[in-house]
Amino acid sequence: MCRMAAYLGPSIRLQQFLLQPEHSLVVQAYAPQELVYARVNADGFGVGWYNQENQPANYRVTDPIWSDPNLDNLAKVLEADLWFANVRSATPGNPVNHSNTQPFDDGELLFMHNGFIGDFREQVRPRLFEFLDTDILATIQGTCDSEYLFALLRHFLAENEDMAIEEAIAESFAVLEGWLGNSVALLNIMVSDGELLYAARHAINHDSPSLYYTTDDEQYADAQLVASERLTRDGLWQPVPEHEILVLSADEPPELLAL
Repeated sequence: MCRMAAYLGPSIRLQQFLLQPEHSLVVQAYAPQELVYARVNADGFGVGWYNQENQPANYRVTDPIWSDPNLDNLAKVLEADLWFANVRSATPGNPVNHSNTQPFDDGELLFMHNGFIGDFREQVRPRLFEFLDTDILATIQGTCDSEYLFALLRHFLAENEDMAIEEAIAESFAVLEGWLGNSVALLNIMVSDGELLYAARHAINHDSPSLYYTTDDEQYADAQLVASERLTRDGLWQPVPEHEILVLSADEPPELLAL
């Protein structure tokens, strides 16, 4: 399990998104309020954004977010109009290392996953070895279920160039459900192509983890945010409905799509 958050709107410095909210991801790392199956998120953290060439970039560290000596200085100068951030609580059996730390990117997409896939090593990963395109399989660097879930999403997008990202998310979840049987999967994810932000709240054989969004927070004028837990008290945060995908655009109202 993890806590994650994303921002889409006018360009802001990282500190305004990551450090300054009263219930920021730093706070959610050591004092989460709605975490399932864990108590703290101390197994690393990561931040993702898009550079001036609209290519994804990230900063990932295996230490707890509160102990990184570089973060304050970076957060004062890094600026972007789209931010991803994640604080990690590693699922047992998934090592704490750089390759297993989110967010992930493939040169085009940014991706984060909050949750886990039950019986992943015994039941799901062998299926993925057989199912995934070999070129995509070869790019996987870590061992965690989250990166393999990202690979599955990328597999569907590569297989059909006309497939929309929300369709690929739905296909990925459907395939997993067919493989899991009675096993549990918690599948809150966030994906971006640098323009749109997709956030899915979903689970298989279990209630979905918490996920909220706001388009009306005075601290973030003309912006939209999504987070595992509300970052602020005043932002009119709403829960993303279970088994739906939230699609955010800088120029359009939020859209909710049923899975």
